[in-house]
Amino acid sequence: MAKGTEGHIIVTDRAASPTPESLIAAARQAQKEGKLPPVHLWDPPFCGDLDMEIRRDGTWFYQGTPIGRKPLVRLFSTILKREGEKFFLVTPVEKVGIRVEDAPFVAVDFEAAGEGPEQAISFTTNVGDVVLAGPGHPIRVTRDPGGEPSPYVHVRAGLDALIDRKSFYRLVDLGEAHGVDGREWFGVWSGGAFFRIIPVAELDL
Repeated sequence: MAKGTEGHIIVTDRAASPTPESLIAAARQAQKEGKLPPVHLWDPPFCGDLDMEIRRDGTWFYQGTPIGRKPLVRLFSTILKREGEKFFLVTPVEKVGIRVEDAPFVAVDFEAAGEGPEQAISFTTNVGDVVLAGPGHPIRVTRDPGGEPSPYVHVRAGLDALIDRKSFYRLVDLGEAHGVDGREWFGVWSGGAFFRIIPVAELDL
């Protein structure tokens, strides 16, 4: 595998280890089948680390250069697997490690319908996944030592999407107060579940 202009990845006859051509072939096969491959069932031998990184803004890099082809990024995303705090691209017979700066995906938009406990919020990620927030796809918000929030929604199998800033502002507009374990929280409903954003007492009113 070689790097072409504009960050394109080119498959060559001689793939440099550990970047086997079968990684792309397996991803393309999964797309043809119209469904995500069962990466959670695959436990292939580790083949080493690949010089690939997913930055916090969702951009994928190969050997320090952005991968400019969105369909190729989508293909790679379908064979992404998380084990503990590490991330890998896997096929049934091989596994290579990649670096992820924060979350592997970014939620770039959402649609909301209904109100209160009946509300449904459906997120779209930068790689084309669509997930309905709820018990199986929870929303969580963490804060750094300075109090800056980082909101996430779970996509699949330990893989989260960082909710981008514009979407988070819209999400906050849908928020309301709700009591949880004897404490008032500001948060949002989706899929019959309430997701906490910040204690009401800490709101800057």
